[in-house]
Amino acid sequence: MKNNILVVGGAGYIGSHMAMMLHENGYNPIVFDNLSTGHADAVSFCELFVGDIRSESDLNSFFSKYDIQVVIHFAALAYVGESVVDPEKYYQNNVSGSINLLEKMRKHALKKIVFSSSCATYGIPNELPLIESASQLPINPYGQTKLIFENMLKDYAKAYDLNSISLRYFNAAGCDRKGRLGERHNPETHLIPLVLAEALRVKEGGIPDETRLTIFGEHHSTADGSCVRDYVHVEDLCRAHLSAVQRLMNKNGEIGAEFYNLANGLGFSVLEVIESCRNVTKMPIKYRVQAAREGDPSALVGNSQLANRVLNWYPEYLSLDDIIKTAWDWMLSQVPVSDQDSY
Repeated sequence: MKNNILVVGGAGYIGSHMAMMLHENGYNPIVFDNLSTGHADAVSFCELFVGDIRSESDLNSFFSKYDIQVVIHFAALAYVGESVVDPEKYYQNNVSGSINLLEKMRKHALKKIVFSSSCATYGIPNELPLIESASQLPINPYGQTKLIFENMLKDYAKAYDLNSISLRYFNAAGCDRKGRLGERHNPETHLIPLVLAEALRVKEGGIPDETRLTIFGEHHSTADGSCVRDYVHVEDLCRAHLSAVQRLMNKNGEIGAEFYNLANGLGFSVLEVIESCRNVTKMPIKYRVQAAREGDPSALVGNSQLANRVLNWYPEYLSLDDIIKTAWDWMLSQVPVSDQDSY
């Protein structure tokens, strides 16, 4: 009999890739999602329960119906700017909703959870690459909500014997290598799909000088003056979650609360990302420059040696071109054939 794995927020970008990986590795993923930012068609291969973690009745209905072995929690609101403008929305979902989830897990004696955390818990780094023991001083409500839940997991481990693995990852990027799943955010805020959207506009006949692509800041303390970020392919992230699920099931109540960075340890600048997108798409991508955003670190790069050692996790996608190609292939697959044939 297959193990039932609850994927909360599993109809979203990373969650849907995770559900597919679980499905392909002999598990039975069951997705719980309110579809506010997720897509039902992204998880057509598995069972979908439409519900909201802020609703106790939705959670009660779910757990009374399914016998779950491990929970993977992706159901966070994740727009940093929005979290600053409307923090209540983020605390209601990311904190209150997560408390509801843990309460129902306790009620049903379910003690294994993998949490999708973030490097946003670190805030402005004092030293790079970031290691797990670095100071956690988030600079926005989004990062704060992630850190609050991490601290809850520590407390629940001591008080209730909850076993958890929190995965602090950096910039998720790319798409399913077979082109079955992609990245669909509205609005889109991630750099790579924004650059590729500009490439697609030009491919479809747009004038390069009328670019819609904006970068923020050109005088950061980096080699080329643009921000440097650590990009990890979505399938690499999912493999780490799979390793975490297996560790929780194999250890069966011995680990408490654990925390791991998921990073490639390299870091690429905004301008390097744009150049890589030019290489992959063969399009003349141009951009506009605006002032740097307040509180935007010049560089965020992580150290994943702990995940290497304990989870036996190493990113397979190290080439930025390879990461971007998977995203470009998926984006092209969404363009009607008649439109592609015109250019």
